[in-house]
Amino acid sequence: MGFSIRKTPSTLAEINVTPLVDVMLVLLIIFMISAPMMQQGVHVDLPKANAGSLDDVPEQILLVINSKKQISMSNNLVDITTLRTKLESIASVKPQVQVFIQADQSIAYGFVAQVMAEVKKAKIIRVGLVTAPEDPVR
Repeated sequence: MGFSIRKTPSTLAEINVTPLVDVMLVLLIIFMISAPMMQQGVHVDLPKANAGSLDDVPEQILLVINSKKQISMSNNLVDITTLRTKLESIASVKPQVQVFIQADQSIAYGFVAQVMAEVKKAKIIRVGLVTAPEDPVR
């Protein structure tokens, strides 16, 4: 008695990942091209200093002073006459707030000192200056 076992062809249960890889590569190229175009901000020529970096602090305000002596806080222009009242209202809600001043290096020292004085008058004692890292000596 000879039994013959006949193998029936079964369906192939594999996932074809080639289209998925193609789509992912196209998306990667699109994001690589579009990401630099999405950067926005105010161009500020920072002075160079070798001071190290600061740790991230959740309660901080960045004041940016551009070369035209315009002050911006959270990408909104602020007049120096109203700066103190805005900072006082923020300091009343967040007493441990820190203010960092990012000023263009072509700005006169007197104007930066005036902005720092307004910050101090708003009863904010933590004030810092933002600088760019110094080029390493070759």
